[in-house]
Amino acid sequence: MNIKKIRNFSIIAHIDHGKSTLADRLIEHTHALPMREMKEQILDTLEVERLHGITVKSQSVRLNYNGYTLNMIDTPGHVDFSYEVSRSLSACEGALLVVDASQGVEAQTIAHSYLALENGLKIIPVINKIDLPTADVEKTKTEIKEAIGIDTEDAICISAKLNTGIDKVLKSIIEKIPHPKGKEKPLKALIIDSWYDNYKGIVCLVRVFDGKIKTGENIMMYSTRKTYEVTECGVFTPKINVLDELPTGSVGYMICGIKNIKEALVGDTITDPEKPVSVPISGFKKSKPCVFASIYPTDPRDFPEFKKALEKLQLNDASLTFQPDSSTALGCGFRCGFLGLLHLKITKERLETEFGLDIVVTAPTVVYRVKTKEEKIMDISNPAHFPDNVLSVSEPYVSAEIIIPAEFLGNTMKLLREKRGIQKDMTYISSNRVIVKVLLPFSEIVTDFHEKLKSYTKGYGSFDYEFEGYRPSDIVRLNILVNGKPVDALSTIIHKEKTYVYARNMLQNLRKLVPRQLFEVRLQAAIGKRIIAKEEIKPLRKNVTAKCYGGDITRKMKLLEKQKAGKKRMKEIGNIKIDKEAFLQALGIQ
Repeated sequence: MNIKKIRNFSIIAHIDHGKSTLADRLIEHTHALPMREMKEQILDTLEVERLHGITVKSQSVRLNYNGYTLNMIDTPGHVDFSYEVSRSLSACEGALLVVDASQGVEAQTIAHSYLALENGLKIIPVINKIDLPTADVEKTKTEIKEAIGIDTEDAICISAKLNTGIDKVLKSIIEKIPHPKGKEKPLKALIIDSWYDNYKGIVCLVRVFDGKIKTGENIMMYSTRKTYEVTECGVFTPKINVLDELPTGSVGYMICGIKNIKEALVGDTITDPEKPVSVPISGFKKSKPCVFASIYPTDPRDFPEFKKALEKLQLNDASLTFQPDSSTALGCGFRCGFLGLLHLKITKERLETEFGLDIVVTAPTVVYRVKTKEEKIMDISNPAHFPDNVLSVSEPYVSAEIIIPAEFLGNTMKLLREKRGIQKDMTYISSNRVIVKVLLPFSEIVTDFHEKLKSYTKGYGSFDYEFEGYRPSDIVRLNILVNGKPVDALSTIIHKEKTYVYARNMLQNLRKLVPRQLFEVRLQAAIGKRIIAKEEIKPLRKNVTAKCYGGDITRKMKLLEKQKAGKKRMKEIGNIKIDKEAFLQALGIQ
């Protein structure tokens, strides 16, 4: 294969800007699949991707066009899956920047464009959905130029849905994106992705920078220094096409009998065991979990199946982390780490749909940095592990970039004040579009920030964020007590100024959900030993004097005193059983 005839490119865009539709049209135009086998979102293989109309996992496909080999990598658009974008861009020389002509530049469009520019990629602006009545091509070109700094004179205007302008896109890829460069030896390749196949073991999606990967030859993983024999290699067209070798500059898959996903780390460098490279491939952004939540099976007997399901899911999604956790209310489960709220939601749906599990998910939290009075520094994500002897607490902040129509600026600034935001900058990218840069506590984003932003801006607001660092904050642990006993599943780590409102809402919800008992039930919210809110559930009362018809009043008084003493004893020794549905509704998860 002539390396000058190879083009490696990604498609980057904001969510719902037509990225997957464009990928479908490119596959159709290059006749990679017969038309009878084509379907919408052909590269979105997960059920949840089709359900939500989003891309979660990066997918690669080899296309042949006018004697050229085009390796396309479709990438997710949501901020939670930026790690997928980073590793895809590390394997390319160019990218198609797809922007919806009716919506213009969005926050994640800018973030992914900057990531592509940092990787030195050639960016081709593609303006999609020009067929819509609300499309404004010239305004979109201006926004791309002002927000990203890319020349839009030669921007390609297309309608992926109507199959308009696709040939121009293919020709532009060949003319503008440079061919890969590489040496014949030694072998140097990047693991873009890896997943588990029930029959073949670990499958690695790779980009070969130098040398070649050949069936029957040995390769070595740079990080583990372990050596394996390549048993199979090939490309996706998007069907599996087995080849004898993957030459320099190509993108394909490799199987070499690896059974443990930890031995095929995403972002690792593959090299020659006899002449290994001295420096690994750089430019890959490693994923780190930012949001944590505990997940429990509703039926304790399903715990072994639940554990196996998480292990299988982790093989397919290396960004998912989990460790054993237990709760007196909910039983045994796992404390899981996610990249964001959408990642949590997608994982929950995959556990339910792909593995048929019925699960309970607690409220999401972030990692706080706690300094104790003994000068010990701890990273805490679980309220149950929050120490009592706290000297200071720092919470994670993110640097957010929000793009909104100017008419909703007032509503957005109100939301940012509610969420303890610190404004850094504000820029108009057109006469009626504004970029607001702000520092936000990450804990405020993982609750309802995205939903409120969409509500306040009538669906036109978008935002992107990246981790900024830790800042000192007035953070406390709020405990919920039922008859004086703390319920760990309802405890939370929260900013002090929001504790009272949160506590009142939580106790009022619980008051409606906890069934009445024969004795009084006290619901309390406490910070340390200080009670800040309380509610009472009145006891059920049996009419013990109903059988007394007349007679001395002392008979009734004795019965009432006996009942009172019994209720007092029940109140001291009685246990309250709160069902899991009540937990879910109290936490606002369902």
